[in-house]
Amino acid sequence: MSRVKKRVGVDLNLPRIDIDLAKIAHNARQLKKLYGAKGINIIGVTKVIGGNSIIADVLVQNGIEILADSRIANIIKMRRAGIRGQYLLLRTPALSQVQEVVIHAHISLNSELEVLKKLSEYALKNHIIHKVVLMVELGDLREGIMPSEMDAIVKAVLKLKGLALVGIGTNLACFGGISPDADKMNQLSSIAMCLEEKFKITLAMVSGGNSANYKWFTSSKDVGRINSLRLGESIFLGREALCRKPIPGLFTDIFTLLAEVIEAKRKPSQPYGEVYQNANGDTPKFENKGLMDRAVLAIGTQDVIVSGITPKQKITVLGASSDHMLIDNTETSLKVGDTVAFDLNYSALLRTFSTPCITKNMINQYECASIL
Repeated sequence: MSRVKKRVGVDLNLPRIDIDLAKIAHNARQLKKLYGAKGINIIGVTKVIGGNSIIADVLVQNGIEILADSRIANIIKMRRAGIRGQYLLLRTPALSQVQEVVIHAHISLNSELEVLKKLSEYALKNHIIHKVVLMVELGDLREGIMPSEMDAIVKAVLKLKGLALVGIGTNLACFGGISPDADKMNQLSSIAMCLEEKFKITLAMVSGGNSANYKWFTSSKDVGRINSLRLGESIFLGREALCRKPIPGLFTDIFTLLAEVIEAKRKPSQPYGEVYQNANGDTPKFENKGLMDRAVLAIGTQDVIVSGITPKQKITVLGASSDHMLIDNTETSLKVGDTVAFDLNYSALLRTFSTPCITKNMINQYECASIL
């Protein structure tokens, strides 16, 4: 297999991640069309890209009207970059950040009455109407109000000035891995309709979940009152989030991580000496395969979740410390200065965008602009 070469002074700094903007634009449009066929609006989740303003702008320009992030700092960054749209805070606001949430986020997901009261207080101080969505616990056991407590919470929220109750939602398949199946979605729809009837209100948003909802969506003729989904993985990786299967018609190769070889030598396959914990706190064991061709890459666990990457070349990742990745180089014979390319899963992608030490390289910007 041919090697990907790095030419000093020509390529961008390594390690880096190449990001195909035209493919992001395509996936956003296709998903909007797919879910829109059954009356479901999609919200673009930007947390995995660290609120990157260039990528966020691609989403907005391709029909994504609401951007959602779990970090208020990312929302502030996108707004200061001039990215227009509605902004939704995904994570229940921390009491220490309530004022920033009211000022910078148009909508927030909530599950605590104490927090809602503080949102009301700061909304009134800032002469703002802050929109809130109440999260319902349906079994995944992350955030959410127990269904039996919803009536009391809604009654209290409707009395809070400065707040507008615009919807309810749920989160599944994140912590507990619970599927957003027909039973769960029917339950959420039923809760929405009961609340509307009892309190004489209209819930504009009934948010059924995230990229894990694809299987439910494609197998359901009637989606009930579900009219909103929060999508990140499907947009950026082209996959559903239950079994990580590709969604037909979407690109799954938008991101490519590249790292440079900084050492290539023939060494023993098994470390030698008295064994204690390594840099990761593990006590490793290695099979003795005799001498082998090994290489060291200039990337480590502080840059990427190593278990979440898949090499595009015929190499095997042996492990990593914070700054170095070790690979079996027997089949590929990489040399110092060569570049190794990797695909990433969602967790690995999240880590790469969380570190400033990975160069973010936007490609196909012209192609992206030409289709806007």
